[in-house]
Formats: sequence, C-alpha cells, structure tokens
Amino acid sequence: MLEMRGITKRFPGVIACDDVSFEVYPGEVHTLLGENGAGKSTLMKIVYGLYRADEGEVFLNGEPLRITSPNQAISHGIGMIHQHFMLVPTLTVAENVALGLKSSRGALTDLDSVSARIVELGETYGLRVDPSTPVWQLSVGEQQRVEIIKALYRDAKLLILDEPTAVLTPQEVDQLFVTLRTLTAGGRGLIFISHKLHEVLSLSTRITVLRNGRVTGSIPVEGATRDSLAQMMVGRAVKFAPDGADAKPTDVALEIRGLRVLRDRGGEGVCGVDLDVRAGEIMGVAGVSGNGQMLLAETIAGLRTPTAGSIKIVGTEVVGMPPKGVRDAGLAYVPEERMKDGAIGDFTVSENILLIDHNDPRYLKHGMFDFEAIRKHAQRLVDEYTVKTPTLDTPVRNLSGGNIQKMIIARELSGTPEVLVVAQPTRGVDIGAAEYIHTRLIGQRDQATAILMISEDLDEIFGVSDRVAVMYEGQIMGIVDPNTATREQVGLMMAGVAQDEALSQPT
Repeated sequence: MLEMRGITKRFPGVIACDDVSFEVYPGEVHTLLGENGAGKSTLMKIVYGLYRADEGEVFLNGEPLRITSPNQAISHGIGMIHQHFMLVPTLTVAENVALGLKSSRGALTDLDSVSARIVELGETYGLRVDPSTPVWQLSVGEQQRVEIIKALYRDAKLLILDEPTAVLTPQEVDQLFVTLRTLTAGGRGLIFISHKLHEVLSLSTRITVLRNGRVTGSIPVEGATRDSLAQMMVGRAVKFAPDGADAKPTDVALEIRGLRVLRDRGGEGVCGVDLDVRAGEIMGVAGVSGNGQMLLAETIAGLRTPTAGSIKIVGTEVVGMPPKGVRDAGLAYVPEERMKDGAIGDFTVSENILLIDHNDPRYLKHGMFDFEAIRKHAQRLVDEYTVKTPTLDTPVRNLSGGNIQKMIIARELSGTPEVLVVAQPTRGVDIGAAEYIHTRLIGQRDQATAILMISEDLDEIFGVSDRVAVMYEGQIMGIVDPNTATREQVGLMMAGVAQDEALSQPT
C-alpha cells in the first residue's frame, strides 16, 4: 500500500530522518516506535504532506507519490488521527465531519445525509456516536471516535494514528483496538505511533524501531518482547520497574481536607478532596486528563487559591501563602508544562538551576551573585543527575525534553524537600530518561520525602506508586493498592465507577 525508500530529511544542525525505508501492507498495523527525536513524527509528516523529503521516494499502491499538503494526502486516501483532536467544540458531530467538504446541495448544508453516513459508519466499525451532539458534550473517547469517523467519511484507506491512546482509559483503549482490528480486517492499512510497549505488542502486526533518525530494526510482533524493543530503542537493556526496597511510610507530611477549586472557565474543578500523603511513600494520582489533577497540583503549590479547604505541609497551613511561602514550608514542585512553568528557555542551565535559590546566602557575596559558587552548585547537580548539556552556559531551550526534565527535578530536589508534587514526570521523555527519573523518585521516597505523583500513564502509576488515588470529575473515587488492584479496575474508577463496584470486578 505505502512504500517509502531512502527517506532523508534535514533540518539546520540535525538529520531527522537518515535513509529511512518503511512500508505498509493492506490489512496490517505497522507500528513506528522510537524515543523522542528519533524521527517518527517527521517521517509521518512527510507522508501527510506537512514536510517534503530532501531525498528518497514515496509510492502509494505502486505509483510514485509527491504530496505537498494534507488536503492532497486526504484526496489520495491518507488520513491522520492526531494526538490532540482537531475538532470544533461548539459544533455538532455532523458539522465537524462535514467541515471542509462540498455539500451535495451546493451552497446549502446537507447534514441529514452526513448524519446518515455517520450512523452507518458507526454501526459498521463500532464507532457509535450521536451526529447531533455538540462535541463539547462528548467524552474524550467519543471525540476520538469522531476523529476516526472523519477519516473514514473521506474514505481513507491508510490511517496514521499518532499516540491515539494518550488520553483514554484502559476500557476505551480496548474499544479502540477492537475498532482498529475491524478496520484492518476490511483491508485498510494502519500506522500506529506509540511509546506504550504493552499496547504496541497487543495491536501490531509488525514493528519498526527508529533511533537517531535511522531504522534499527523491523520485526514481526511474534518475535518481539518489551525488553527487545526497549533495547532497540535506546541501545541497552532497560529496567521497567525501578529497584528499591518497599516503602516505609511514617507520619503524614501532606494533609488536604475539603479542598475546592474553581476552573478557569467557571465551575468547580476540585470538589471536596481529602487526601493524606505520608513521609516515605509515593502516592500516585491516576485519572484522564482534565479531571482536576492539575488544579490540585497548582493549588498545593500556591499557584491557585481554593474556594474552601485546608492544605497542610508538615503541620503548617499553606492556603493563602504565595508560592515562595509554600516552598519555605517544605514543598518542591515539578509542573506538568516544563517550558511554560518549570524553566525559562532563554536562560542557561546554571541560571535555571539557580531560579529557586537566587536569594540563598550560599550563592551571594556582598549582596551580589557569587558566580563561582553558582557554577559549582550547577555542575554538581548536572553531574549527579546526568543532565546531558554541552556546557552550563547552554540555553535550556537547546536541551532535549528528557534532559530539561532531569534538570528541573535536580533543581527541585536539591533542597531536600519534605513534600514533592510532581506532575507527568516522564511525559514526552524517552525510555532511558524515564527509567532514570523513576529511580530518582524512588530514591527520594527512601529519604523520607512524601511524594504526590500525578500521571496519566498507568504503567508509570503501577510501576512507581505505593498507593494510588483515582480522580474523576474533581473527586477522589478511592485509594487502592497497586499490588492488588488491576489496570482494568483502576480504569473503571477513572471512568466514574465507585471503588467498591470497580474492585468487585474479576481480576
């Protein structure tokens, strides 16, 4: 169906794709796997007409293909399901599907026929959704169905799915995979991009791994394991669960009672949350994006003011304190958005490391910065946390996502905090950096820090947490033991099922 031969794409100072060959046959799911920056997205953007290759050829059904725009790709039967949905929330499902297409009624819309076709596609592929419903009223899983229906409505024969499970519950992932298998059974070809190895092994027909812009291997799924794929991705063996002794929690270090927080657009986003995190444990917070986890983290950090409730750090009430006061009470905070809230891209590595300590007497001399002391401090953290940077004077924007995250974690943990709130600690970082970050979190826990870890990655939640709190629509649905609960049970709670009912489901 699709053949790419010797594709090379250069950007200033980097070769994103280096002589890459890749093909997709009708009726198969060919997974493209690799770390961040390996070249996966660049390769797919060439297929979809967003980039042009500097070298190489592309063939579709045996015919040479030169695509210069997504519109042209769609006309050739190529569809792409983006990780961040391309839908207009205020329009209905039918209106979203019809956008950009000619109407059979000329200047007038023909939403009746569009709706009928949506219902037909939904029945055929298990993508049932009401065409008259506004998109903003749909769940995340239903919105993804609309994205797939949009591609099928345009008769896409080759579908590219970029991290399609990132915001879905385990049950929604299972439903999606049923749909994708139905599509391939009908002769469509699928390119699946994901970093979740258990999903890759569950869905794929074949797997191609990219590292530093080059293909390191292409194998049938029957010959693949998590360990072998990880080794192909990073060039060495990877531990998926960090080593460490069992947690030995002591006293409550973070105490939250009756917390209520408003969303930016109005309405309550955190609804009466009660939560205790003890020194020497990692409390994971699981939930689909947008269910109040980030509001909770920002409120603990002093970035939002709750409408009601109490937050105590080692017995000190911090509601109403500015962020500096919360830090002085013993909090360290690793935010979800690295470059928006955690670092300043134009500042150097050493300047970013100093951000939270710029008033510390250890780094001042006669009221001025002591640059020698600052550099020694920065170099120690860079070495200890293996932050890969050309120099301490390199602007942080030039570092990879994994190294920026390691730098932020190094800075936050340098003050030996009583409580650490870390949001999405390994989102967008490669497997090697994720392994290192998890090991550091376990090490910090063993130094008696209370850690609240917010993550949408259930592999991470189950691999690192000592207890797991599940959030749904701003409420804690329950707290479970990751050693006895299953992903499916946690997934039910993430979808709003009460804890007792979810845990009664068979394992």
